[in-house]
Amino acid sequence: MAGSECFSAPAQRNLPQRSSWQLNGVSEVMDLLHIDVDIDMMKGKPGKEDLLHSRNVLRKQRNWERQLAAKKSKRKEEKQRRKLNREQESGATGSPQFTKRVMKAITKERLAEAQRTGLKLCVDLSMTDCMSDKEVGRLAGQLRRMYGSNKKAARPFHLFLTELQEDSRLYRECVRMNEGFLNYKIDITEESCLDLFPPEKLVYLSPDAEEALETVDADKVYVLGGLVDESIQKKLSFSRARELNICTVRLPIDEYMVKKNNTKNFHSKILAVNQVLDILLTFCDTGSWIDALQAWFPQGKGYVVTQDESSAKSAT
Repeated sequence: MAGSECFSAPAQRNLPQRSSWQLNGVSEVMDLLHIDVDIDMMKGKPGKEDLLHSRNVLRKQRNWERQLAAKKSKRKEEKQRRKLNREQESGATGSPQFTKRVMKAITKERLAEAQRTGLKLCVDLSMTDCMSDKEVGRLAGQLRRMYGSNKKAARPFHLFLTELQEDSRLYRECVRMNEGFLNYKIDITEESCLDLFPPEKLVYLSPDAEEALETVDADKVYVLGGLVDESIQKKLSFSRARELNICTVRLPIDEYMVKKNNTKNFHSKILAVNQVLDILLTFCDTGSWIDALQAWFPQGKGYVVTQDESSAKSAT
């Protein structure tokens, strides 16, 4: 017993030291883990500059989303307004409803007839070299909407896209953005309008022309400048018409519209090619510039239609 006591006593005396050593070791390991965790957290924790950058990105994204939603809403309202105008003008409210297949066949035949006997309208695409990539993309969108309007028209135009090179930015963008572009019922050519028609038959529509367009003549070929210019270079289409040495006219905006006061004091007569086509199509259907301009001239351009022609002329 005495020997066993002597043997166990040292073990008992060494036990606290060993426990203390273990605790100290665990503590050191925990400290190391704590340091590692702190380092990881510091690595993942954004600084003030990062937080400020993130907030700016979020703010820009929210602004972009709000602008996108506003544009979508505006387009939807505009689409509904145009549909209502067409129904009122054509009396389509009580007309029989056709299936999509039948409507597609009717539209195809109507466009084919326009290519044989319809009024001719060229879009001069020779000026795309002076446009940015963004402007080229916008023009491709305008051409898509232009073709959409022509398809829906009771008497569509025979459309030509002139000087459209297959290796150009615009051609690639039209193919990318516009589904079925290569199957459009449009004459697409690399030639100019002068190569296709005699100069005495050509009439170039430019907002800078002095003479107003009074009526649409079946014997004439009308030309629109295919141009989106956010830098507002003046008289580009007018200069192009002078270069071609052909007649120029403008839409009769001054004759039938007056300036409207707005907070930005903004007034512009420059229209997209699809907007010009919509006005021409409605005029050909109704014979009224007032109806055509009232239906299709954008409200944001700062002009409103007046019923009094003399007041329109005096206001300009």
